[in-house]
Amino acid sequence: MVITSLDNEKIKKYRKLKKKKYREEYNEFIVEGMHLVLEAFKSGIIVELIMEETQAIPLPCPYVYVTREIITKISDVDTPSNIMALCKKLPERDLIGNKLLILDEVQDPGNLGTILRSAKAFDIDTVILSENTVDLYNPKVIRATQGMLFHLNVISRKINPILDVIKSKEIPIYGSSVDYGIDVCDLNKKDKQKYALIVGNEGNGIRSTTFEKCDKKLYIKMNERVESLNVAVATSILLYELNK
Repeated sequence: MVITSLDNEKIKKYRKLKKKKYREEYNEFIVEGMHLVLEAFKSGIIVELIMEETQAIPLPCPYVYVTREIITKISDVDTPSNIMALCKKLPERDLIGNKLLILDEVQDPGNLGTILRSAKAFDIDTVILSENTVDLYNPKVIRATQGMLFHLNVISRKINPILDVIKSKEIPIYGSSVDYGIDVCDLNKKDKQKYALIVGNEGNGIRSTTFEKCDKKLYIKMNERVESLNVAVATSILLYELNK
């Protein structure tokens, strides 16, 4: 059976999931494209596959067939894939590990997705999203992670209480700084064994109250004509250096 009506209750729900408030209400989200669907399947979070009527995929999941028109209405992109999946959100987990990354009010979904991809590449144990950070399940975030979202420990916490927890574990806290502090290339091996790196908002950087709790401030030495780097680029460079 192929669903052809936009008034179908399933379709109404899928379309609602474009908005954060409904993702929170249902505790579900949509992924698009074969690669993301397969990554979600590996994580065991697929509720059902959503496929254009001409498609087939050999995964042992419930599925629904829909028309191309409906696919375009569900999708968040201009040229949608012909396969999607309804997924349940990842379970909320605890803080784990000795290599932590904290995002202090990062707003751009593309930046968050890129940062999460780099966090996986450079062996971060837990990524912590502060209050007012862009929604983890924003479709643009999910696409930018290239599926690495499903293989990371990502948690959302208020920043001041979680920094107190980190300090109680005797994990050094490093704050990224644009123009002063310690050159990240000058850190020794001991400095890199355990840490919590904080990166800040695209326009304002790390909040001053957060900076006060940092044990070290790190910067990236670069051409003096360049005032700053995109937060995702800067974070990737810092994580690369910390992973050496």
